[in-house]
Amino acid sequence: MKPVLVLCLGNEYISDDGFGPAVAARLNTGSELPDYVEVLGAAVAGFNLLDHLAGRQRVLIVDTIRTGKSAPGFLHHFSLGELAPTHHLTTSHQISLPTALEFGRRLGLAMPAAVDVLAVEADDLETLREGLTPSVAEAVDQAVLEVGTWILENRVKEVPDNNGR
Repeated sequence: MKPVLVLCLGNEYISDDGFGPAVAARLNTGSELPDYVEVLGAAVAGFNLLDHLAGRQRVLIVDTIRTGKSAPGFLHHFSLGELAPTHHLTTSHQISLPTALEFGRRLGLAMPAAVDVLAVEADDLETLREGLTPSVAEAVDQAVLEVGTWILENRVKEVPDNNGR
């Protein structure tokens, strides 16, 4: 398991909810990633996040958000301490990310010390269709650049071997 994770959340069959998977696909096909970084696309929330977060040192979550305060396609940045609800990190049917992390710690799992979020302001999170709205699609390139910057800022000097050493 690599110590740094870029976890791109979303469902590519629900319009702008496909932002995370689109970013993950671009990072996994068009980027040279350092050995200590893993990029995953996942359609998960709540307790299901624990499987991806446990054992990581640092995590960047890429997701969608709807604040109504920014134009669609605007990229929001925040850390776990400033957590605003994104489409997958808090819902009425799931637990929030801070609750999942605390639950993982109480279970004795090694949870990441730092979790940051890069979320795009969504336009359409209801329509069942493949493909992002134009403003969100335009934000994918900028998000890929910003993920690259985050990766450089969160370098890990030593990569543990398969035995965690």
